[in-house]
Amino acid sequence: MAYGIYLSAEGASVQATRMEIIAHNLANVDTVAFKRELAVFQAAYAEAVEQGLDTPGSGSVNDVGGGVMLLGTKTDFSQGPLKRTQIPTDVALTGDGFFVVQKGDQQFLTRAGNFRLTERGELVTQQGYAVMDEAGTPIAIEARNGPFEVTPEGAIRQAGTAQNLAIVSPASPGELVRVGENLFQSKTEPQPLPPAARSVKPGYLEASGVRPTSEMVQLIEASRAIEANINMMQTQDQMLSELISRVMRVA
Repeated sequence: MAYGIYLSAEGASVQATRMEIIAHNLANVDTVAFKRELAVFQAAYAEAVEQGLDTPGSGSVNDVGGGVMLLGTKTDFSQGPLKRTQIPTDVALTGDGFFVVQKGDQQFLTRAGNFRLTERGELVTQQGYAVMDEAGTPIAIEARNGPFEVTPEGAIRQAGTAQNLAIVSPASPGELVRVGENLFQSKTEPQPLPPAARSVKPGYLEASGVRPTSEMVQLIEASRAIEANINMMQTQDQMLSELISRVMRVA
């Protein structure tokens, strides 16, 4: 009977973690180019199987459900909707690709193109991290050279010169690790996108990929699942208590 209590407790714990992930998504509903996280569940083996005392699918009394476990989280890299801002330093990527920014002595990837210019003409993120060009150097725009424009290919043109934004792609989305501040780090060296694959929308921003209605529905589902597991724990605890009482009376 206690085994059932443990399974229900684990189920409640998993759903609580799921709620935290959903809440984090909802908190970033207005974050530029934010990619939502998804909780990945997996059915757990029975305790006897985990201990090597039985095998999955044996059909024995030991081969019962082991409940559910949280396998991890997965980032949904689906394209977010585009929002027109008409701000010269705002750029959005369509399709694959990430911008490259410099934080300290490390380079990171981001989809957030809400850049700004410093007093020295450096193109930086909202946190102040340098935006890199394809040569691996920070992009600088001199005000004295006149106005600039960003082309659909990701080139910043000013006074007859051009600097190409570094736009790269990892080998697969699974290579990316979220490191906070809307930044990602690739486990392997990302590769520059070929010119034909570069697609930039100047004066636009990619909005958050979080859909509030969908996230709220999932939040309600997780809340009800927690409630159901807690009710199961209480029921099983009451049954166990009554069983012990009967045994004690007989004894």
